[in-house]
This record gives sequence, C-alpha cells and structure tokens, in this order.
Amino acid sequence: MNLHRKLLRRAEEKRPIRIGLIGAGKFGTMFLAQARLTPGIQILGVADLNVVRAREAFQRAGWPVEQVAAPSFAAALKSGATHITEDALALIKAGGLDVVVEATGIPQAGIKHALAAIANRRHVVMVCVEADALAGPLLAKRAEEAGVVYSLAYGDQPALICELVDWARTCGFPVVCAGKGTRYHPTFHESTPETVWKYFGWSEETAKKAGANPKMFNSFIDGTKSGIEMTAVCNATGLMAPPDGLQFPPVPAAEVAKFLKPKADGGTLPYKGTVEVISSLNRDMTPVPHHLQVGVYVTYEAPSEYTQRCFNEYWLLPDETGKYAGLYRPLHLIGLELGVSVASAALRGEPTGCPIGWQADVVATAKRDLRPGEVLDGEGGYMVWGKIVPAAVSLAKNVLPLGLAHMKLVRPVPKGEVVTWADVEVDRRDPTVTFRREMEKVFGPTATP
Repeated sequence: MNLHRKLLRRAEEKRPIRIGLIGAGKFGTMFLAQARLTPGIQILGVADLNVVRAREAFQRAGWPVEQVAAPSFAAALKSGATHITEDALALIKAGGLDVVVEATGIPQAGIKHALAAIANRRHVVMVCVEADALAGPLLAKRAEEAGVVYSLAYGDQPALICELVDWARTCGFPVVCAGKGTRYHPTFHESTPETVWKYFGWSEETAKKAGANPKMFNSFIDGTKSGIEMTAVCNATGLMAPPDGLQFPPVPAAEVAKFLKPKADGGTLPYKGTVEVISSLNRDMTPVPHHLQVGVYVTYEAPSEYTQRCFNEYWLLPDETGKYAGLYRPLHLIGLELGVSVASAALRGEPTGCPIGWQADVVATAKRDLRPGEVLDGEGGYMVWGKIVPAAVSLAKNVLPLGLAHMKLVRPVPKGEVVTWADVEVDRRDPTVTFRREMEKVFGPTATP
C-alpha cells in the first residue's frame, strides 16, 4: 500500500523507473496518459512499427510535443524526455532501461521481446496475454533464472483476478472459483469480423468512430479472449480449468456465491478450485440485471462455522447457506492502471500475477467446417475460436494452441472440433513453435511428437 510513496522517493532522488513501451495501441496509449502524471517514472522510449501512430498516441494522451522529441535513447536518459523508434530490440537494449512493457497483442512478438528483455536483465510486464497463454510458464521460468520479474499487467482482468485470489488465500479462505464477466451467448462462438458489431451491441457507425478493430473485438465476443485470459489465471494461481471449457452461466454480480459453487451444493461448477466466466446476457438474450460484464470476481468458502456466521453477520455476499461468499470488482481500467505493475516489479521485485505452472491451455476450435489448403486466421477471425482446456488434455490430444493458429491445414476439421498439430503444416524452424514445444517438455508430464 505504499507504492506511491516509493515512487515519490524515486522522484525526489531523481532516479525514476525508466520504462520502454512496445506497442502504441489502445492499451499503450492509456498507459501513456497516466504515466505522464505519475511521479517517479520516465517513459524512456516507445517502439512501434508505425512511428507516426506512436507520435499520435502521445498527442492523444496529452503529452507536450517537446517531451517526446529526444533524438536518441542516450539523449532521453539525459534529458528525461522520450525517444520514439520502430526498433523494439534497440529499445530493449537501451542504457538505463528498467522495465519493458510488451503491448503488441501479437504472441510471436510478445515472446520474442520478452526473451530479449530477460536476456538484457529487464523486468517484463506482459500486456500481451496471448503470449502468456501460449508460453508464459517458460517465460516466467527464464525470468526467474535471470533474476528479473515477469508479470501480468495490472488493469487487465487476469492480474485483477489473481489479486482477488491472493486476497482470499491470504485471509485463509479456500478459493472456490474466480473469473470475470463478459457479453456471451452460445451463438457468438460462430461470430466473425463481419457480424461482431451486431453481437457486441454497437452500430457500424459507432465502431467506425471509435476506430475499433473488428477482428480484435471479435475475439472478445466469440469466447476466445475469455479462454485466453482464464488460461493465464489458471497458470498464475494453480486453479484448474473446467473439464469441458467455460460454460458462461448468466449470473448477477451480487449472486456469484450462489452460482459459482459446486453442483453438489446447488451451484454450477464441476468442482472447487476452478475458473469460470459469467455472461451479462441470459440465454434468451435479455440482459442479466446488475451484471458483471467488465468486472472480476472470486468466490470462497467458510473454513469454520464461526467464519460462516461472520459471512452472514457482515453481509459478505453469501449464498443462501452462508457456506460460500463472493467478492467482486465491477470494472477494470485497463492501461490506466498499468503503473501498478511497473512500480511493483521495479520497486518491490514482485509481479502482479505470474505463471507458477502449466495448468491450462487455450486451443483452436473450428467455427465452421475447415478444409485442407486453408490457412488459419487466428484469434478473432473467421475460422477458429479459443477454448480453454486442462493442459494435460491439450497434451494428450495433441491440440494446436490458439496462439499458433496461423498455419495451413492439411486435413479437414469439422465444425466444433479442436484443431490438432497433425491437422496443420508445421514450420518446425519457427522460433515460436520451438519455444512452445520446449515449454511442453519442461512443464508437461510427457513430451509430444
């Protein structure tokens, strides 16, 4: 609870935390808006393949032009200004850099940049949760071996869920379930970038004015982003993946304890200690009252009769028995909160969520009948959506992780079936493929072919 005080001390000592941001999209721009106003930190540099876009991001975030005019990293280090470049690796190697924020949203780039940052002894804040879901456990292991922090991004839902899980466990409460809300209906699994705005509840005009990327937004609607984020939560907390994927039950925020408990006790869960995403839509498409569409939650169990009485006495959102209770946060601030991760990594040497093992995986699942010769179009596209499965199931069935769903099909895959490694043409020289396979060998019970 004293990160701000520590930041003030760094500012007074003229030793700011120096940050390199890779990716000047929406998340990165939101971070920049607050970084300008936060004492004790300096954006040493920003790397983006589109330098013009990066400059526009600073402008939108309210930065004075002269503050982003440093001609080099050396000049930025000396003046306190910021250097903009298209060379991410040069940024990672820049003298004086403390923390790398990876916000590209591209798993291949995320893994590459994280490995380079670790090799150069930089802390890593991984905004690209796609990279974390694909190979986060091995990235975290490499960071630990190098003596640096690898962290999920505070402000994004996985880190906030991890915080709630940590709170419950620190208080001595067994965690029953943890997760987030979203807008979901079973038909949304077939959504494409052409249908996304109808399902999302926006008009084409609204989406255009917002500059929204239909493929990216479609990953939220078709269930993929939920699978990715819950995979990250499982790997960072040790919670188990549901045996047959997320069920997305419609649940009001204040009733999470009533529904997010085991079926044996009247709930919806297959077992305790799992994750679930709750929908803001009922199955008849009517809105759930007081829903949790952009929030996070945890449900936990009373370990004694005395604690159970306390759950009821203090209105801790108990279920009807008082045996289970819930806690939720109704919203998340995305990049506006990212400074918490930066400060925690640099000042405490602690992540705001970090993989501790390989519990879950998110795998490519066919939206329609797929034909040989077609090239998979990845997250949020027309062909596959991402389903969470236990890591052991992923290995046993030789399933293709969603983060690698850009390969050519060599066999047909029926609608609703998962895509396997045997269904695609694999470039075994691809460094991302190599790194993922290494993770499977290090963390899986057996090696796969």
